Amino acid sequence: VQLQASGGGLVQAGDSLRLSCAASGRAFRVYGMGWFRQHPGKEREFVASIGRSGGRTFYVDSVKGRFTISKDNARATWYLQMNSLKFEDTGVYYCAVDRRGLGSSRSDDYGAWGQGTLVTVSS
Repeated sequence: VQLQASGGGLVQAGDSLRLSCAASGRAFRVYGMGWFRQHPGKEREFVASIGRSGGRTFYVDSVKGRFTISKDNARATWYLQMNSLKFEDTGVYYCAVDRRGLGSSRSDDYGAWGQGTLVTVSS
């Protein structure tokens, strides 16, 4: 599977963005998916994940209530709706596939990664 992440940009604190992660290949429906981000000078961290059915989602505490992860089977695309953005949300956001279909918070459980899309939130 190949992943194409998009939707990043420069916004002000309080604004919203929607990230997209488009997948190629026929197995989209069986994959779980996760979003991770990497702040400048820091390690990559888990942000959100979704299981293959779309009914099981997980979020890091810092984004709960502000971010929503979803999937569109018809478009073979996952989304991350980010509202009330904060300066600390700045970073490169990566999407990745969990072939087990679970949607894990551990980066080691993911086998395919997109190229990343940059989100910059100005305070």
